[in-house]
Amino acid sequence: MLLRRPADIIHVMKRSKIAKVLKYTVVFEPSKEGGYVASVPALSGCMSQGETFEEAVRMIKDAISGYLAVLKEKGEEIPKESEEVVISKVEVYGPSL
Repeated sequence: MLLRRPADIIHVMKRSKIAKVLKYTVVFEPSKEGGYVASVPALSGCMSQGETFEEAVRMIKDAISGYLAVLKEKGEEIPKESEEVVISKVEVYGPSL
């Protein structure tokens, strides 16, 4: 399709659905069995795993996409993560052995 006028471009833009890019913090933890377990704190219960870090990244992206698709189908709000996320380790005293 050849677009010649600005009005043509605007018309095509209105008809097309442009995907919005969302960013979520993902926590990758080494698994005892090998590989990594990935979880998304902002998306309760959204988890995946992979034998390698790269596979875990691919798998969690797929899990996030599926999670968001289900929310959209149900008409539920898509969670947005705050830009002010702080991740830190804290020390606590465990029970006496």
